[in-house]
Amino acid sequence: MDIVWLRDFEALSNHRSFSRAADERNVSQPAFSRRIRALEDEVGVLLINRQTLPLSLTPAGEVFLSQAQIMLRTYADTIERCHNIAASGDKALRFATTQSLYITQFRQYIEPLAEKIGLDIDLSSTSWSAEQFVSALQQQYCDVILTYWHEAMTFLAPLDSAQTDYVLVSRDQLVPVARCLGQGQPEFHLTPETKKPIPLLNYSSGSALRPVVESVLSHQGALLNTLVLNQNALATSVKALILEGFGLGWLPRSLCQEDLEHGRLALAGPPRYFCELDVRLYREQQNPKSMLKKFWQRMKEQNQET
Repeated sequence: MDIVWLRDFEALSNHRSFSRAADERNVSQPAFSRRIRALEDEVGVLLINRQTLPLSLTPAGEVFLSQAQIMLRTYADTIERCHNIAASGDKALRFATTQSLYITQFRQYIEPLAEKIGLDIDLSSTSWSAEQFVSALQQQYCDVILTYWHEAMTFLAPLDSAQTDYVLVSRDQLVPVARCLGQGQPEFHLTPETKKPIPLLNYSSGSALRPVVESVLSHQGALLNTLVLNQNALATSVKALILEGFGLGWLPRSLCQEDLEHGRLALAGPPRYFCELDVRLYREQQNPKSMLKKFWQRMKEQNQET
């Protein structure tokens, strides 16, 4: 699909006229009409209702317009980022991580070191699926990924190769929490063999933490009666729902420690429901950036000091 077609479609949706949209796009009306038809052929449905005056979008066209605008913004942002990276050259490293790791581990361990050694960071804090982080590193879309690690995270297996290296940044813990009712008492609790289902706020299939929660639950056998109320890709979103009292869920302790200390959240189960997590930085060993090598060595030294 040509990006030009998306811009054509956006112009047509604004003007609701082939002639005015063609003028804006600086192309003849017949050529413009052919490009819109090619777009519809590519999508496989009619996007424009040509029987109305002015023209209108079909229901499918309305949906496509919203997604096309997202794609155009993403494309523009990507081009801008590429130019910024090219301008900064070897001095900038491209990081990719999740939102929860960005506001906890990255801010605590990576950012201070980067400032100390004068490192520019192009940070992509994303809601990618777990597998996308691995492919982003392998395809050199980023230089470094910051991720949780647990043996249940089989999607990280491709990184266990001679071409990939990692540094242990810190350790965290995945713990079950619920909204606190006062005196440290959780609104919901992981009580075995309870008759009433325990409302569970879980992670979606693309989340890195989903297999860890499943591993914890599988070790409890059929003892827990849980009802999944919601599945979300982001730990920050799961946390928001827990704070609203919709159910209990597992969160990295670094993400909820302040809420535990201030009585907004409470642990919702005993230590057998806790799970240890590594926080790791991964890189491709053949990455030639000199600044990456310097940063990597300083990360190792910082790890040894702690």
